[in-house]
Amino acid sequence: MLLGTGIRGEGVEALAVRLLSTRSLADLSRLEVDALASVHGVGRAKAARVVAAFELGRRALSPGPAPTRIRSADDVDRLLRARLVHHEVEHFIALSLDARHRVVAEHWLAKGTMTSCAVSVADVFRALVRVAAPSVIFVHNHPSGDAAPSADDITLTHRLIAAGELLGIRVLDHIILARDGRTSLDESGMLRPPRA
Repeated sequence: MLLGTGIRGEGVEALAVRLLSTRSLADLSRLEVDALASVHGVGRAKAARVVAAFELGRRALSPGPAPTRIRSADDVDRLLRARLVHHEVEHFIALSLDARHRVVAEHWLAKGTMTSCAVSVADVFRALVRVAAPSVIFVHNHPSGDAAPSADDITLTHRLIAAGELLGIRVLDHIILARDGRTSLDESGMLRPPRA
């Protein structure tokens, strides 16, 4: 039904069977429009409908309305998990918060590979300065399913904290979301660099 039509020599039912015979439904749900559109017979319009249907399903399964005020890493998890952990590559997000820790803006700033995501400190803070955010929480996903931070994750966080201090934007946390759980660098005591 979502595919709508088949292609010359292959009806829509046969196209759907071919798609499901090469990938599981879970694998299909993680594909982005470009990847799905590259499958012979699918194209961008069909891919967009399928991706949109999976996104609606994820939203329907989310545990309720997204919090407007962030009080803990659990609130961030509820806000982003359904939209973030299914991706096959890393995405880096900044949540701009007002003085009462309400989300002012959600900035999807970088998209990387399965194991890393290059983040420009300048680009991150350009977006935050634009909305006059007094504080921020950074979030990214680990497609591997393991939410443990890498040494690069911690180093990047410390660089972002230093830049934020210069600009008067307080970094409250950096949270890693994965299928198997989450890690809050603040809760884990890794947010601030150790004092010399």
